[in-house]
Amino acid sequence: MKYLVGLAFVFILGALATAGLFMLRGGRKGDDPQSKKMARALAVRVGLSVGLFALIWVLYLAGWIQPTGIPVKPT
Repeated sequence: MKYLVGLAFVFILGALATAGLFMLRGGRKGDDPQSKKMARALAVRVGLSVGLFALIWVLYLAGWIQPTGIPVKPT
């Protein structure tokens, strides 16, 4: 499960880097093709982020993953 979440984070960061690259190449104008690619890359990033959150939530509700929290030492 850790590898799946890690891979999803890599894809999310990759989509963010791709959008930044398209923006640096001149994607600030509203109708040029670079702008559409930048918007698509950002939409993919948002979709992956929402999908990862939903997956983690479903896995938690199904009981496949458990929160570990931070152990508290008694004083």
